Amino acid sequence: MQKKLKIKKGDQVAVIAGESKGMKGRVLIVDRDKDRAIVEGVNLVSKHAKPNSKTPKGGILKKEAPVHVSNLMVVDPASGKPTRVGRRLNDKNKLVRYSKKSGEEIK
Repeated sequence: MQKKLKIKKGDQVAVIAGESKGMKGRVLIVDRDKDRAIVEGVNLVSKHAKPNSKTPKGGILKKEAPVHVSNLMVVDPASGKPTRVGRRLNDKNKLVRYSKKSGEEIK
């Protein structure tokens, strides 16, 4: 059984630790087995590429590397600041994620 994470694909997150601390971006991929996520524009690494059909010139490419989910926090939709995430039943008896800071539902 895979672990339940507080971060999902498409979430706006802030990096709270590490080399990219303070940066914000959208989650592209979540790897629940390794507890890691790839965030747009965060933790860029250099990848050396040989010339091929995808990259005809080759050279050094910048690419996002995975970040551990413990170093990420979901951004509060109301204030734009990092917040903890909780779960509660909404008025339609459906379990939804919400911001602990503002109480607003996270879509």
